Parts: sequence; structure tokens; C-alpha cells
Amino acid sequence: MIDLKNINKTFQVGNTRVDALKNVNIHVKKGEIFGVIGFSGAGKSTLLRMINLLEKPTSGEININGKNLLTLNEKGLRSVRKKIGIIFQQFNLLSSYNVFDNVAEILRMNHVPKKGIQRKVEELLTLVGLEDKVNQYPAQLSGGQKQRVGIARALAMDPEILLCDEATSALDPQTTDSILELLLDINKKLGLTIVLITHEMEVIKKTCDRVAVMEKGEVIEQGTVLDIFSNPQQGTTKKFLKNLYDDTITKEMVAKLKTFDHSYILRLAFRGDAALDPVLNVVSSRYSVTTNIVHGSITYLKGNPLGILVVHISGDYEKVKQAITYLSNTVYHAKISLKIDPKTEEVLTL
Repeated sequence: MIDLKNINKTFQVGNTRVDALKNVNIHVKKGEIFGVIGFSGAGKSTLLRMINLLEKPTSGEININGKNLLTLNEKGLRSVRKKIGIIFQQFNLLSSYNVFDNVAEILRMNHVPKKGIQRKVEELLTLVGLEDKVNQYPAQLSGGQKQRVGIARALAMDPEILLCDEATSALDPQTTDSILELLLDINKKLGLTIVLITHEMEVIKKTCDRVAVMEKGEVIEQGTVLDIFSNPQQGTTKKFLKNLYDDTITKEMVAKLKTFDHSYILRLAFRGDAALDPVLNVVSSRYSVTTNIVHGSITYLKGNPLGILVVHISGDYEKVKQAITYLSNTVYHAKISLKIDPKTEEVLTL
């Protein structure tokens, strides 16, 4: 659906060269919700504007449904852009237009007949839950209602792709949840492909199928939300996830664990219903090892549970090895975070 290949973008600010994007490669599948997350200045917004060519890359390819946008003439590019809607952080509504006209204006600009405009606007306002706000003006609406108008406007030309530029960052948590639920509903009902940029991991976990993590213009990590949450590789990703669960092992904890023989700290990830399975009870009884939960949490990715446990396991060396092997074959992902073993230099890896 969307293929960004070897995208580079360089800005010249006075005598300074700024590399906003560096060799970015992203593929977004048809019908999925793809998230891009990063701290301020990571290049997220620049990347988003590449998809509809509001920002041209210095080099690389931008392919939508197999068409390289950089090879299209103005007419061809306009045709593609009609199928790409965009939602803005600050709503970008016309203050002198009521709700109806804010949505209708793009249809008028595209010469849609008056009867068609009336029917389409009513349909869209019902979809976003604003059928009773037709004659109100932006100043009379809450932030969430303004964003719903923005979503209706973005859907006016029946797009195949919806771009969300920090669409919830100006909203309170409760309103954010309602907007995310609306995006999930639209994705399901209309089969839209959604690309969503954010600096909030909470937004990613509630809506996205896959995610790319950006830092200083580069994609440093990408994959399914499940894989990224269960086994983050990069420091930036781990920082984002600390807002959801913190599995830091303190120096005080390490000092206490040094009193055990053949002692390991494991980070275990359980997906789906297995997040609630009593796997540690099985390990303790089957292998006669001692297990203690250092940290535990269950989070939900698009409503599906992901359990994260940080576990201390100790006991007879061979039994510990067997227990760790069992865990690695049973849970979704297992990783040795720390080895504290004064009697052997052997390091177990999974």
C-alpha cells in the first residue's frame, strides 16, 4: 500500500545542513494502523508529509499502490492526494464556518453536486457522532468535538489512507480515548489504512498493528506492536515503554540477590490468555527452584493482553538451567536480564 524506500531529507538552514530524515524505509500494509513514535525533533512530521508529498524528499522513492509519486505530473498527484485524508493536531477548522460547512467545503472545491454534499456531510457527521452539531461553530465546540469535525472533513473524499498528525496530543486523556476508539471504528468499518504519528506509547498500544520508532531522523526499530512491547531493543524504545511499565533492576536489589547461588533475573513476556497462566507455579514444582516476582504487569494491545514479568529464579544449577529452558519454550518471549552466579562463569543465553 505505502512504500517509503531509502528516504532522505536535508534542509539548509543558513550555512547549516540539517538531515531531517536519513535512509528511512517503511512499508505500510493495506488496512492496517501503522504508528510512528519518537521524541520531539525525531523527524515524524516530516516523514508523514512525505506520504502525500507535501514535503519532497531529497532522495528516495514514495510509492502508493505501486505508483512512485515523484514521477507523477500535477494532475496525477492531485488524483492520488484525493485518496489521502489528513487530521491535524490543532484541528485547522475555519472559524467563520459552521460544522456543516467545514466538512462540506472540500466537497464544494471538488465540484460535488449540492444534493450529494448534503447527503455526504450528514453521513459523515453521523459517523463521527456530531449529527446534532450541524449548525454550531468551532468556538462552540470542545476539543474532542473539533477533532471529530476534522476527522469527518478528512473522510469527505472517501480516502484510502488517513494520516494523523499528533491527532490527540492537544486533548485530555478521556477525550483522547474517545478519538482513538473512533479511529479504530473507522478503520474497521471503512477498511482505511491509517498512519498515525505520536509521542505517546499509550496511543500506539491502543490502536496500532505495527510501529516504527524514530530518533534523529532514523528509524531505529520497527515491527509488530506485540514484538516491540515484549522485546524492545533500543534505548529510546525502552524509555517510551517505561511510561507503561518500569522493569529497572536497582543496585539494592542486585546486592540482595547476591546472597543466592545460581541466581538469574529473567524478563518474560506472555501474550493473549497465556498472560494469566500460572507458569511460575509449574516451574517451581517441576524443577524444585525458587521463583520470586520482582516486577509484574499486564497491559493491553488493541484489547489483547500482554503480560510482562521480571522474575528472580535460583536453586541447583542444573535445575535452574532446565527451568530457564522450559520458560523459553513456553512463554512468548524470554530474556536473561541479569546473571548473578558466584560459583560459575558460564552464561546462559536464550
